[in-house]
Amino acid sequence: MTCPPRHLTGLLGTAVAASAALALLAVTPAVAVAPPLSQPRIVAHFDLAQGLQPENIALEPDGSADLSFSFARQIGRVDPAGNLTVLATLPAPANPATPLLGAAVVSGIARAHDGTLYFAYATGTEDLTGIWRLCPGGTPERISALPADSLPNGLALDEREGRLYSADSALGVVRIVPVEGGDPVVWSDDALLKPTGGFGANGLKVHHHAVWVGNTDTGSLLRIPIRDSGSAGPAETRATGLGGLDDFAFVGRGDNLIATLNPASEAVLIAEDGTRHTVLTQQDGLSNPTAVAVRGDTVYVPSAAFFTRTDPNLLLATLDR
Repeated sequence: MTCPPRHLTGLLGTAVAASAALALLAVTPAVAVAPPLSQPRIVAHFDLAQGLQPENIALEPDGSADLSFSFARQIGRVDPAGNLTVLATLPAPANPATPLLGAAVVSGIARAHDGTLYFAYATGTEDLTGIWRLCPGGTPERISALPADSLPNGLALDEREGRLYSADSALGVVRIVPVEGGDPVVWSDDALLKPTGGFGANGLKVHHHAVWVGNTDTGSLLRIPIRDSGSAGPAETRATGLGGLDDFAFVGRGDNLIATLNPASEAVLIAEDGTRHTVLTQQDGLSNPTAVAVRGDTVYVPSAAFFTRTDPNLLLATLDR
């Protein structure tokens, strides 16, 4: 099954206008930001009491941010003016038993070019845990069931190959799921993905014919080559010492990236040569950042306040090139 097509004309002009509008929403002064970022500003604050703690992010052509709100079991969209619209609420399990967390949680999210949203939902139950899809204007549906003892987390879409890559934080594997739905297949069971007591494989991106994965427990950033056959090569470590590594996003065409260190409320720039420095901190508005997205000269960083219990939000910063 595929979702109905959407009208895509005029999106470039809309995105440019949205970017300009977002740049005007500076409400948080820059006090610790470091190059190549500048002008950090919080464009949306979320209600902690309602469980609106953003876990992952995907971007719309107009600059809106699609967010998975973990414990609220919701998918929401923040428009360029900072307004939140709830797009879907996932069904609640009768007896949640999610590994490592206990409660049901919506995690990784990815967007297809036609506006279809894919996301991971973990409940600790066989009937709900898996990869879900939300077509524009539709209702959420599960397209692939995952084991109840899994914790699907980071999610990335490869539209060219018609597959989704899903990182499992509890079992320490990467699976692939067809975009049309069907049985998941373990793509990589590399030892470097395994947890050492908590969260293993977490944030995940497809980049330069490889799947990049962060292991939160080991604080390491991994690169898994995609072989010509589509199978996984051996994982290689590209960076270490990233305590609390949650998610990351690449900056430009190379391998430079920005990663979030969740408990420390920091974002760091990691260069291709392995050097790194902190670019955003709690002083800029971060409150346990969970994800990163980059669109042009704008960097999006949602914070969930999992540990600070203060001000879950969506922060934007300017990327100076």
